[in-house]
Amino acid sequence: MLVTETSLRNFTKDVFLAMGCAAEHALLAADILLRADLRGIDSHGVARLIGYVRLWEKQRINTRPNIRIAHETPTTATVDGDAGLGLVVAPYAMQVAMQKARQYGSGWVAVRNSNHFGIAGYHALLAVEQDMIGIAMTNASPLVAPTYSTERLLGTNPVCYAFPAGKYPPVVIDMATSAAANGKLEIAQRAGQQVPEGWLQDAQGNSTTNPHALKSGGALLPLGSTAAQGSHKGFGLAAIVDLLSGVLPGANYGPWVPPFVAFLDPAANAPGQGIGHFIGAMRIDGFRPAEEFKAHIDNWIERFKAARTIEADQHVIIPGEPELQAEQERRANGIPLAEAVMNDLNALADKFGLSKLS
Repeated sequence: MLVTETSLRNFTKDVFLAMGCAAEHALLAADILLRADLRGIDSHGVARLIGYVRLWEKQRINTRPNIRIAHETPTTATVDGDAGLGLVVAPYAMQVAMQKARQYGSGWVAVRNSNHFGIAGYHALLAVEQDMIGIAMTNASPLVAPTYSTERLLGTNPVCYAFPAGKYPPVVIDMATSAAANGKLEIAQRAGQQVPEGWLQDAQGNSTTNPHALKSGGALLPLGSTAAQGSHKGFGLAAIVDLLSGVLPGANYGPWVPPFVAFLDPAANAPGQGIGHFIGAMRIDGFRPAEEFKAHIDNWIERFKAARTIEADQHVIIPGEPELQAEQERRANGIPLAEAVMNDLNALADKFGLSKLS
């Protein structure tokens, strides 16, 4: 079913308002979820809305947080999110990072006591709008087994780097450090489809294409899938995200990161507070004139787009290009929602006395 951006945005905002969010926070949270759907990242859009509601009902999300800087230097800070929506806490952290970058050239903010922050690209792109390079990463619920293990010890731990360009759209590298994001499993489950080889292993460590494998003790695999294909590199990237997002600010890390699903309780012996993020902003003109840099980014894009391809009808895809194309199409034609997602949203309409989507 296709739903207009405006109607879906208003509905999402109204759900956050019904949860008790301030109007400014409800608008911001809705904008981040809608940006995911517009960019074709359906796993992190309004499909997640019911999950936030369930966490709020379990009193794991504070909809009126006192977000504060707990520690800082001229170029760094640690932010305590007061168990707020990561959709609100992470943009606050990026604003702090950008303010420091304006004064000193770069700003780096580690965040503790937060929750799921949506797509990393949203936060990194805030810096791009200010002629800065944006960096955003977060740790997440432990669903990924490190190389040679059957234990789920790491999250999908996404990371995004965003670079401004001149006449072209920004270069946006926004990716999970696992072979696949958990949201893609959820999409396959709703569609009744198997997933590709290399995404998952079962409880014994054997490869499986069953999208429900996590429910029976299986695990997602690191980027690279197997040791022979370089899964230790994906493990290493996920570890970097966990160390910067979790250990550095005093958030939880590894197997202690709180689960996104409300039916599982956080670990009783958790060493930190909530979920953690790591946010950075670097002024382009701290290195060279911004216009000069962006002209060379344009040149970089043009050279890669002109690359010889294996097949005549292929072309090199610049990071961020598919998401931009999806956004242009969906703004014009509407956002497609799976039946299961529509059912969840209409259940929320009943819960909060809102008009159902149509």
